[in-house]
Amino acid sequence: MKDISILLKERILVIDGAMGTMIQRHKLTESDYRGTRFADWPSDLKGNNDLLSITQPDIIKNIHLQYLEAGADIIETNTFNAQAVSMADYNMSELSYEINLAAAGCARKAVLEYQAKHPESKEKGGPFVAGAIGPMNKTLSLSPDVNNPGFRSISFDEVAEAYYEQVKALVEGGVDLLLIETIFDTLNAKAAIYATKKFFRDNQLEELPLMISGTITDASGRTLSGQTLEAFYTSIAHANPLSVGLNCALGAHQMRSHIEELSQIAVCYTSAYPNAGLPNAMGEYDEEPAETAHFIEEWAEKGFVNIVGGCCGTTPDHIRHIADQVRKIQPRSLPVVEIEG
Repeated sequence: MKDISILLKERILVIDGAMGTMIQRHKLTESDYRGTRFADWPSDLKGNNDLLSITQPDIIKNIHLQYLEAGADIIETNTFNAQAVSMADYNMSELSYEINLAAAGCARKAVLEYQAKHPESKEKGGPFVAGAIGPMNKTLSLSPDVNNPGFRSISFDEVAEAYYEQVKALVEGGVDLLLIETIFDTLNAKAAIYATKKFFRDNQLEELPLMISGTITDASGRTLSGQTLEAFYTSIAHANPLSVGLNCALGAHQMRSHIEELSQIAVCYTSAYPNAGLPNAMGEYDEEPAETAHFIEEWAEKGFVNIVGGCCGTTPDHIRHIADQVRKIQPRSLPVVEIEG
């Protein structure tokens, strides 16, 4: 398999679309989420999409396959909320390692099936499995108590410990990359970066490429915890990521100016996977695949991006249109950094 850093010099790579959107299409019931193993679990489990890697692995594998057939070079594991802190909502913290391991297995099986059906893909390079590390449901930078701004419901060490376990399972499950994504609190992301580096150091392993993707939450151009895009990038640049980018919260139309800014300041590769527009009054996404692809094609032609795809509301059809539009466009070139002294 070609090294991903070599491929990024040759062409724009495509990451997959929304996992949750595709799971919703199956209209799964509480019993579907439980399966036989968790039939008597004391908590409600419907909505715990990460658990489906154990209870409905074929559904998850087939979603991955649909994105691969649509043209995705990178698929994300179904592990957005799979660390112990978020799993506590379902009293499943102790299952976090197993869930991540199973999710990595689902993605790897999908890649192997795809490669068996399309042997030419091995020469093309990829597909790659990215271990998805989401933002967690507790934040280190913001107080959950409006009457006590200094209060925190979790410590840095607790966040790092949860991420360490997730990274361990994803790596042992065979992922090719790690993706810290949908970052709205950079301190949480720094805990994830710390945990990732510590895992590889503790086990004397070569680090996997690290992708980092933040979230600009509104027209102010700031993250939820108040950082500007430049401040966010400066805060995580020490991790020496393969790529830095933006995803979620905004549609492509609203994200454009931020992607342009990021392309000008980042010394690594850049990624962008917006939502399918903004949600309507029912919380659903109406932007058609051709519309999303049109916006992203313009970014590519302007030289803003190296990795593109979709977030909330996007489907294999969106990814197919995006892949078709960027296939022949040259990727963004890395800037030449002048060293003083």
